[in-house]
Amino acid sequence: MSPFLAYEDKGVDTSATPLVLVHGHPFDRTMWTPQLEEFSRERRVVAPDLRGYGASPVVPGITPLADFAADIEALLDELKVDTFVLAGLSMGGQIAMECYDRFGDRVRGLVLADTFPTPETDEGRAWRNAMADRLLREGMRGYADEVLEKMVAPYAAPEVRAHVHRMMTATPPEGAAAALRGRAERPDYRPVLSRVTVPALVVVGTDDEYTPVADAEAMHALLPDSTLHVIDHAAHMPNLERPAEFNAALGAFLRAVDARPA
Repeated sequence: MSPFLAYEDKGVDTSATPLVLVHGHPFDRTMWTPQLEEFSRERRVVAPDLRGYGASPVVPGITPLADFAADIEALLDELKVDTFVLAGLSMGGQIAMECYDRFGDRVRGLVLADTFPTPETDEGRAWRNAMADRLLREGMRGYADEVLEKMVAPYAAPEVRAHVHRMMTATPPEGAAAALRGRAERPDYRPVLSRVTVPALVVVGTDDEYTPVADAEAMHALLPDSTLHVIDHAAHMPNLERPAEFNAALGAFLRAVDARPA
């Protein structure tokens, strides 16, 4: 049985399509704070802590992306959120692709931010498993210190940098390691993207080293009905680094989805 997830459920049910936000690694649902505040004014917004992150249960071992997707499906069933726009960033974007593969008939729009669909390489598999070992051995702080300026650009606002660093250091190493081992077995989501039948929004920061603009362009080309939005002066987390621009792009997309026949 899927663990009960901690989550934020803000806003009220209206005619607007609910929005479901899936965070990346090694973060928690507070990475979506600017989006929760903005979009809960007009629609219901659900943002879970994935298993092993935030206030959700820690499940050591290996957590495949399919398990994260099953957790989200169970949560949405419990909350009676039948159809929705699904948005994910980084690992959250890959989980969103897995969700679409599992229960795409419930998804009215797909938002993929700073992510990529290709399967894991042999080199990447070895790196993720080695990093999982390191996190279990050393904890999160050294890793957080090393990657902070890739997660958010060096020129990001101090409060954004502090928030991102705080999320990383607060993540349980067992949860982060389990997710890394699961992502080491990541499948190829390109066939999933090619058969998406709903509108999609692809977002990326210009200075993202983890998932460069070229990755976003490749996803945009695969998706049958997509819009690409590149955000200047942002790295891997444009939703926090440039929230006004991110929210403007997401808001326009949500309004377009709302206007489509159900």
